Amino acid sequence: MGIVDMASLLLTGIGTLFFVASTLGLIRFPDVYSRLHALTKADNVGLGFILLGLALRSEEIGEVAKLLLIWLLTIVSSCSACYLIAQTARRMGIKPWRRP
Repeated sequence: MGIVDMASLLLTGIGTLFFVASTLGLIRFPDVYSRLHALTKADNVGLGFILLGLALRSEEIGEVAKLLLIWLLTIVSSCSACYLIAQTARRMGIKPWRRP
């Protein structure tokens, strides 16, 4: 196993940990706003690490460009979806969680 293979495995493992952390945030956080924060931040970073690990294993620059385009489109769509969900929750009168 070469250095590139080990780096790829490490990066995809780190990305997987970010996905697990965002899933735990979705389950454990108390309100919609903190859950959205956990999902958008950790999932985008996790996807970035996974795609970086995959980019190390790709053989063509076109594949790397496609992976980066996937990441960019995911970031834009998740930010837009997060904004719309938070705006809808605010309009419905859902208040941010406060410590009792």
